[in-house]
Amino acid sequence: MTPSQHESTTEGHAADSQEPSLKPGKGPLIYRQYFWTRASHWLWAVSLFFLLLSGLQIFNAHPALYLGDQSGFGFDNEVLSMRAENTATGPVGHTIILGHAFDTSGLLGLSWEDGQPMGRGFPAWATIPSYQDLATGRVVHFFFAWMLSATLMLWLLGSLINGHLRRDLLPSLSDLRNLPRDFADHVRLRFHHGRDYNTLQKFAYGGVLFLLLPLMIATGLAMSPTMNAAVPWLPEILGGRQTARTIHFLTMLLLVGFFIIHMLMILAAGPFNELRSIVTGWYRTDPQTSAEVQTEGRS
Repeated sequence: MTPSQHESTTEGHAADSQEPSLKPGKGPLIYRQYFWTRASHWLWAVSLFFLLLSGLQIFNAHPALYLGDQSGFGFDNEVLSMRAENTATGPVGHTIILGHAFDTSGLLGLSWEDGQPMGRGFPAWATIPSYQDLATGRVVHFFFAWMLSATLMLWLLGSLINGHLRRDLLPSLSDLRNLPRDFADHVRLRFHHGRDYNTLQKFAYGGVLFLLLPLMIATGLAMSPTMNAAVPWLPEILGGRQTARTIHFLTMLLLVGFFIIHMLMILAAGPFNELRSIVTGWYRTDPQTSAEVQTEGRS
């Protein structure tokens, strides 16, 4: 999930000293993911899990999103809401998006707890804690938000120093030319297991690390009254505190979408090999051709 090859010169020499193991019909087993990358990967995974469920707990305190800087009955700036209402046939849950209402009873707006209907944005099983407790949700959310931010900053600093960003994540002109073929290969579930990341991986990982996560952090800070006093320009450039909250929510949906696609790609590409790489660092590449072996022998 977290990209990294050749993270530092020291680690790179250590990896190069490892003799790749070859098995009949299989490519070499290389040391692809170094310890600090694997550690940051799992810290991000744990942080995002708790951020998601505690964030839904916070959202349930007021399950609606707006544009601008203010909200309330005197404003017509609602873009999404989840609510329950009593009807002649019983309680119904509605999700309203840009004025269009959808019946989402049992999941959004209205769910069931102990056999009783409960009006809340997201159901109990999707929040931490499961019962409505805004204070606890905020404590959990802020703790893991700082953990995510600190880990991201340390990873970014290290990657700038050792050239990992330029070497492994910045798409080259050849990557751009290869994008249509790489996309077609993924659609056909034809995966190539190499030392370097393919074009789609570079765009996906780069989008998460340099766009979605920073945007999530920035919009989270824009909703904080303390940060508003320290950097009042932040919510302004994001369109207001309510707009920042809406962007925060949409970014969360994009991260969830990335996670789902990422898991599907792991299952399709070979879950054992992918998980071994991010747990132990060792990754099985495709069998080398004789030309590749001769080229490596001359290098």
